[in-house]
Amino acid sequence: MPREPGSLMNALLDRGVTRRDFLKFCSAMAATLALPPRYEIRIAQALETAARPPLIWLEYQDCAGNTESLLRASKPTVADLVLDVLSVDYHETIMAAAGHQAEAAREATMKAHQGNYLVVVEGSIPVNDGGIYCCIAGRTALDLVREVCAGASAVIAAGTCATFGGLPAASPNPTGARSVSDVVKGVPIINLPACPMNVENLTAVITHYLTFGSWPATDQFKRPLFAYGSRIHDDCERRAHFDAGQFVEEWSDDGHRKGWCLYKMGCKGPQTFHNCPIVRWNEQTSWPIGAGHGCVGCSEPGFWDTMTPFYERLPDVPGVGIPVQTVGVGVVAGVSAMFAAHGVLSAIRAKAQPLHRPQAEVEAVDISEPQEPPRPTGQPTVADTGAEAPEKEGES
Repeated sequence: MPREPGSLMNALLDRGVTRRDFLKFCSAMAATLALPPRYEIRIAQALETAARPPLIWLEYQDCAGNTESLLRASKPTVADLVLDVLSVDYHETIMAAAGHQAEAAREATMKAHQGNYLVVVEGSIPVNDGGIYCCIAGRTALDLVREVCAGASAVIAAGTCATFGGLPAASPNPTGARSVSDVVKGVPIINLPACPMNVENLTAVITHYLTFGSWPATDQFKRPLFAYGSRIHDDCERRAHFDAGQFVEEWSDDGHRKGWCLYKMGCKGPQTFHNCPIVRWNEQTSWPIGAGHGCVGCSEPGFWDTMTPFYERLPDVPGVGIPVQTVGVGVVAGVSAMFAAHGVLSAIRAKAQPLHRPQAEVEAVDISEPQEPPRPTGQPTVADTGAEAPEKEGES
């Protein structure tokens, strides 16, 4: 395969990444994107010749947790480089330039690549009192994010603060913190909520863009379905204990040591959509529930207000709706009887309280409107993936 000047593959080879490691990465990305194995070659071919789109990373009201996640990609020999060779022209936390030089680099990228650069926004944007609660180089975050995003091909909101407002937007929200979608209009937006976002999902989103020239299908919150299409509760390794009525009653009790369900301890997995149980953290070693701590629902809108107290179970969880005490009593009568009762209750519950739609049924939102990201010549389109194109508004 010829080495295109400035291509991703060229940069990888120059940095000592082997062909084997590259193909392993492509395989992992196909799995993360929920694509059939045959697309591993498609991804490899696209990345070998992909151009380096410039990227501007903006950081506002946040804790820098998403930047920390970026810097700790679980596959640093490839995933980190994929993000790095995007030509990150502006990221005030990690760039060498500072002050006027840093701002000049951002302005130069915007001018030279108008309509063709990517923007990642980390942190919420305050709007109260003219936005004075977050200023950079004498300008408000509100002013900057609107200016920078207006000339972008697409915007990725990284983390819950950028996606839904996060902790800064929690009641009483004194700064008037808002999400990227609240203040930026007229440009495609992909939301990657979590506190922080998992860099595997960011890498997969960008890989999809470089491979197909478009963005993955999303749910009603503009979250990519491959990462937010199923509940943590349904993919959790402790789900069997929930079904069997085996719950942790207090920290460090026998059930906790045995890895039983954390629902009674406040786990919000039944109401949270995210692929945490699948991609995990620390080179896929573990994740919060695997480490013995319940999910806090950080990838859901307004989780600081709706999911607290974190250590108390939610009384009425959509999609579950069965009192934990009832499930536990079922075990006394026998596991078999409990499963039968659980099935009956599930059928009744499905009619009275429909589940949040699973990935296959969630209506995909065409975020390529009103403008579609540029696609390198010769790259396959979304239609080439075999996926059904989402219906546009007004179509039946």
